[in-house]
Amino acid sequence: MHEEVVMAGTGGQGIMIMGQLLAHAGMLENLHVVWFPSYGPEARGGTADCTVILSSEEIGSPISSNPDTLIGMHQFLFGRFQPLVKPGGRLIVNSSLIDVSSIRDDCKVLAIPANTIAEDIGNPRGANMVLLGAYVAMTQVVSLDSLIASLPEVLPPHRQKFIPLNELALRKGVELAIGYDQ
Repeated sequence: MHEEVVMAGTGGQGIMIMGQLLAHAGMLENLHVVWFPSYGPEARGGTADCTVILSSEEIGSPISSNPDTLIGMHQFLFGRFQPLVKPGGRLIVNSSLIDVSSIRDDCKVLAIPANTIAEDIGNPRGANMVLLGAYVAMTQVVSLDSLIASLPEVLPPHRQKFIPLNELALRKGVELAIGYDQ
C-alpha cells in the first residue's frame, strides 16, 4: 500500500491539523509516514498545504509530484494542485468554497459542502474534519478509530475541549462518503 495525499487551503482552515492527524493515525497502524507542510507567509488567510504519504514500505521522498488524492478546502490552491493528481485519482472538494464546474472528469470526485455541514453540526471550524472523515472512508488507508485516537495526541491543550465536536465532524464525513463508488 502506498498513498499520497495533498491537503490544500488557506491558513486557519486546519490544513496542518488534518495532515498531522492522518500521519499520526498512520503511525498508530505501523505504516511508514511522511508529513510535509508548506505555508504561505501570512498567519491567517495565506496559502497552506501539506502532503502526507502513507506506505507499507519505506518512503523514498517526502515530495509528491503526482498525488493519489487532493483534499481541497479553498479554490485558489485547489486550482493549483488539481492538475497534479494522477488520472483516476480522487478529488475531495469543499463545495462550500470551490466551484465544482471546473473539476477534472478523469478523477473520482466527492464534493461535500463541508462548511455548511460543519455549521449544521455546531462546529463551524470543523469543515476540515468533515473532509478528512470522507477521505478515510473512501480510501480506508487508516481506520476511523485510529484517526479518533489521534485527536488527543495531536490537538494542542487549548483545543482538547473540541475533541467531541471534531469526532462528530469526522463521523459525518464518513457517513457522507459511505457508498461512494470508489
